[in-house]
Amino acid sequence: MKLVICEKPSVAKSIASALGVTSRADSCFEGNGLIVSWCVGHLVSPMDAAGYDPAYKKWKYDDLPILPEPFRYVLAKGKEDAFQNLKRLMERPDVTELVNACDAGREGELIFRLVYEMAGCRKPFSRLWISSMEDAAIREGFAGLRPGAEYDPLYQSALCRQKADWLIGINATRLFSVLYHRTLNVGRVQTPTLAMLVDRDSKITMFRKEKYHHVRLTLGGAEAVSEKIAAPEEAETLRAACAGAEAVCASVTREQKKEAPPRLYDLTTLQREANRIFGYTAKQTLDYAQSLYEKKLLTYPRTDSRYLTADMAESASAVLHLAAKVPSFDGCKEFFPDVTLLVNDKKVSDHHAIIPTLELEKASLSELPVGERNILLLVCRELLCAVAEPYVYEAVTATFTCGGQTFTAKGRRILSEGWREIDHIFRASLKEQPEDEADPAALPDFTEGQTFDQVDASVTEHFTAPPKAYTEDTLLAAMETAGKEEMPEDAERKGLGTPATRAAILEKLVAAGFVERKGKSLIPTKAGINLVTVLPDTLTSPMLTAEWEQKLTAIARGEGDPAAFMAGISDMARELVKTYSHISEEGQKLFAPEREAVGLCPHCGKPVYEGKKNFYCSDRSCQFVLWKDDRFWTSRKKELTKKMAGDLLKKGRTSVKGMWSEKKGATYDAVVVLDDTGEKYVRFKLEFPKRKEGVNGR
Repeated sequence: MKLVICEKPSVAKSIASALGVTSRADSCFEGNGLIVSWCVGHLVSPMDAAGYDPAYKKWKYDDLPILPEPFRYVLAKGKEDAFQNLKRLMERPDVTELVNACDAGREGELIFRLVYEMAGCRKPFSRLWISSMEDAAIREGFAGLRPGAEYDPLYQSALCRQKADWLIGINATRLFSVLYHRTLNVGRVQTPTLAMLVDRDSKITMFRKEKYHHVRLTLGGAEAVSEKIAAPEEAETLRAACAGAEAVCASVTREQKKEAPPRLYDLTTLQREANRIFGYTAKQTLDYAQSLYEKKLLTYPRTDSRYLTADMAESASAVLHLAAKVPSFDGCKEFFPDVTLLVNDKKVSDHHAIIPTLELEKASLSELPVGERNILLLVCRELLCAVAEPYVYEAVTATFTCGGQTFTAKGRRILSEGWREIDHIFRASLKEQPEDEADPAALPDFTEGQTFDQVDASVTEHFTAPPKAYTEDTLLAAMETAGKEEMPEDAERKGLGTPATRAAILEKLVAAGFVERKGKSLIPTKAGINLVTVLPDTLTSPMLTAEWEQKLTAIARGEGDPAAFMAGISDMARELVKTYSHISEEGQKLFAPEREAVGLCPHCGKPVYEGKKNFYCSDRSCQFVLWKDDRFWTSRKKELTKKMAGDLLKKGRTSVKGMWSEKKGATYDAVVVLDDTGEKYVRFKLEFPKRKEGVNGR
């Protein structure tokens, strides 16, 4: 009996179905000589520092660096039952071998191996390596299972990555948190990503706009524009010289250009496009794509490849014809797809590009959630565009002389829409049209030597623009290429993070309060800016990731030494702690929370601030305080809010509506007046407004 271990229950269900294992047992499927069960993501995690020594529960500089040897693991909290189920199945006498059917990649290898090791299993296992959850792909993968030992180097690479991230993360986070008295999460990927945001924000902040001008001539239905002119007087002089004068066409150049069809999506380009068109975050796009994968409608989404392998050409052609029947692509004119454009075996790593599956034929798109439907249509569009004809146009540039200066007019004449026709149809179907730069309009047929009399001239005023804040689209692109020049050509992963982890990195930065979303823009907070300011370049530069990935790739190929890699990581942790042993008093104030005064103390005139349980005078010797849980408020089921406290301090009174009533429907305002007796806490007295005649029918 073979025990097949998958990464998720939904994947296990698909594999069981494809292999004819239809009998559902306790936390598994069983039949046809197979048991198919599942993890729930990572079931085994690195032990927390406090697990090695209870003293580590408190963060102290003297305990650093923390370098556990040997490295130990524990069951992930809340996932104990899932692990025990797999352990029980591994120990069944009739189970003679295992199949690692976790996701085909570095992390999938790690998930299975850690469970296998934690369970103490020594039974032989093989490896399933597939990129699609279609039944045919699953059956083909099982027909070609590989010995598990072939993936030992990949496992060692994954282990080294996990241990290194733990060691640097734990030690750097504790070190700088202790020094600056605030939790400062430091990570190999998230910290350089934050640094990129901070650098862009600094350029925007430091930018000083400059005014410039263009002189524009209206010539036969087109507009010719001068070079930039800084001085308004100079622009006005040129305008006056050209107004009513003669302009002569000095040259006309025509150049035929082609825009090749786009390549297929990898995860990062899919996330970028979905952010640009639909405003989805990277995490939302990944979640939608993962759900579609588990519904067998998309191939594996966590990929960094944008091509297919040669053996997929036939199935890709079938999928293409299905995609062409999906509304509104069924409105496209006949085209003859060139499937060879999709194929490049050398540029496919663990997984091929993201495309729809043959299950598209049975799918009812209208029944899918909106987000999933949009992502599926986006992938269909990309597939259809990728095999279409190039977009062909003629770029025309005409220059004119007038008033002793040169003016330029540019236009474009479309010769063949090609793949852009499909894109136009897709965009026309969207409820909200994404903002795109308009292509230049066509120019009249100008000829050299052509003259224009009595031309109209005008001056327009412009300002230089600062760099744009990062959106998830542009940041993902920057993460993908960060440090690329330092990485070897054959590195398995380039840039910051992986396609699968970049979304989580952005969410962590937002959750930690280092980055905030403003519309589509990602803006570093003051705390995020300060964190990048105080950290060493080693941790904020993409170079660290570049160096690690180079070494991890060598380990995955069996060419690197895991022990030497980990020794270097330990040395780095020691050097960090040794170098940053103390900071100045000014430095410690960098992360002090900003406090907004609620008002001024009625006794000493110092600012009053809000605490968790009270509003207190900033001069502790004054002892003035307003308690939020004072019996006066709690007995009336009211809460002393910041606004009410501010009113009390500034006006001496606050209005509390609806606190009392004589009978149903009769409510009155109560005016609470601050008692300035000088006691440690404040007393209140109540003043009821006189009842007005006619209230409640009286």
